[in-house]
Amino acid sequence: MATGRTHRPATRSRGIPEATVARLPLYLRALTALSERSVPTVSSEELAAAAGVNSAKLRKDFSYLGSYGTRGVGYDVEYLVYQISRELGLTQDWPVVIVGIGNLGAALANYGGFASRGFRVAALIDADPAMAGKPVAGLPVRHTDELESIITDNGVSIGVIATPAGAAQQVCDRLVAAGVTSILNFAPTVLSVPEGVDVRKVDLSIELQILAFHEQRKAGEETTPPAATPSRPGAHARAAAGAGSRKGPDGDVPAVMPA
Repeated sequence: MATGRTHRPATRSRGIPEATVARLPLYLRALTALSERSVPTVSSEELAAAAGVNSAKLRKDFSYLGSYGTRGVGYDVEYLVYQISRELGLTQDWPVVIVGIGNLGAALANYGGFASRGFRVAALIDADPAMAGKPVAGLPVRHTDELESIITDNGVSIGVIATPAGAAQQVCDRLVAAGVTSILNFAPTVLSVPEGVDVRKVDLSIELQILAFHEQRKAGEETTPPAATPSRPGAHARAAAGAGSRKGPDGDVPAVMPA
């Protein structure tokens, strides 16, 4: 079977936009669920709703794959699963190393979705000597001293970093120097990499902060009373004019400060 080191997905050479590439896994997840229920065909509207996009965008995305469906029938589910999997490179064997086997790293090692998508966890690596040899998800943890040889021996081109923030850049540098060209970063820090190396960052705390912002905004909308209606004609205009001429320590203060 081909390995990730010598083969690349065809998406870049075919000129598929990055935004479309980012949506392909969403379509694949929805299609896989349909396949597991033995659904033979699906319309663009049904698939778009399952993937959380609009149907026009879905049809445009699929046009880059050369898949247009059949009028009145829709898309063949099994063929689309194969087609998208091929474009994403999931019909190949991609050996992956996970560096940092704490709680998060161990959880990633035990995640069953890797193998079903063509990603083979080749090695688990940690800097703690006490972790060396301990089995996690059926694999013995290996020390970071072996990192370079592990990458070379297994033809690894994808690395997962689940270390504390302070160690992430050094681990990243070693991975890149050893030949890794794609990195999935779970460490809460921004990594610096040379051109030609792809980094995808997953920061759970940032996602939670964004959700907190939206929750606060929703709570504010629920408690804000409606604006009062001016009691007589012209009152609103005079109030606005008055607000615009309020004095501050540096002169006039506008009613709404510019952002």
